[in-house]
Amino acid sequence: MNLSEKVANLPLTPGVYLMKDHLGHIIYVGKAKRLKKRVQSYFYDNKGHSPKVKQLVRHIRDLDYIETDTEFEAFLLECRMIKDIKPMYNKKMKNPLAYTYITVRDKRPYAQLDISYEPEEDGQVFGPYTSRSTVERAILGIKESQRILCSSPQAKSSLCLNHSLGLCIGMCGGGEALLKYNEIMQRIIGLLSGKDHSILADMEKKMEEAAQRFDFETAAKTRDYLTAVHALLQKEAVIGFTGANNNIAVLERLDGVTLKLILIKGSNVLYAGKIAGGQAAAPLAAEIAAAIAGCFESAPALAAETIGRDRIDEAQIIYSHLTHSSDSHLIIPDEWLLPEHSGQLQSAVRSLLASCAGWPSSLD
Repeated sequence: MNLSEKVANLPLTPGVYLMKDHLGHIIYVGKAKRLKKRVQSYFYDNKGHSPKVKQLVRHIRDLDYIETDTEFEAFLLECRMIKDIKPMYNKKMKNPLAYTYITVRDKRPYAQLDISYEPEEDGQVFGPYTSRSTVERAILGIKESQRILCSSPQAKSSLCLNHSLGLCIGMCGGGEALLKYNEIMQRIIGLLSGKDHSILADMEKKMEEAAQRFDFETAAKTRDYLTAVHALLQKEAVIGFTGANNNIAVLERLDGVTLKLILIKGSNVLYAGKIAGGQAAAPLAAEIAAAIAGCFESAPALAAETIGRDRIDEAQIIYSHLTHSSDSHLIIPDEWLLPEHSGQLQSAVRSLLASCAGWPSSLD
């Protein structure tokens, strides 16, 4: 079967596709909600493709695919295969090692924000983030909004040029301005930790004020800064949520009588299987609860997970799915896995079943 025939015969189901060159080497791995439509878009709707995608298409001579039950599984499988195979065009289109960190370092004469590709050891570190340009834009926006864009960070007693331009509060000159600067740095740490959103409020107020005086250029610039800051906060939320090593049960409805149960510890998928749902709620909940308890009880104990380069993509997929998908999930405390708390687990699973989108009311 030639390439055109393979594309024409692809199923309209979720899955992962593997593009190959003339030597049979896998050069690109992608995921799709509908395999046929996604793969066809490379060949039949290519006017808007980037130069890198057009180059990829010129080298495709064959393809394989792996079907999955859900789009979520396709995301996870794609991520694992890219990490294992390291296809040439995945690396060209997105460098998986290009992560960025923010470090608050206690430098003299005052603490500073550093951006680097490796976490610093002598400061408070935030990240990793997947886009350096987003990090740089967010930090610039924060500094502008708080007027801490000092042009002489090594000065100890003289005011910098940016102070005369209204971009620096004057911490370079010491005194009370330095005390105010230290307060601002604590607010920045609070913002990056997700505990203090007052700087966001400052930026939003600045954007609104600029729009009211018809300074649309400043309003648009501040809006872009806000978008970048929100991206950083979401990444910190991903790391915190996944690093907690929660026991997570995800329940997805495949059809009228079948459910997909996925069990996750932190960012590790421990189990994914189908469950026949054509039965009353009580025995169905008991079956699912037993599967949950058995899986998590037998899972090896994990230390608090540090989300680094090798885990951030899986963490992002899991977090995004749980926070944006209509499918249901349950965070399971460790004590619910004990026999004496089996009733609590079953009750929570029944609620999970009831919230599963479109599940037949006869099972309530």
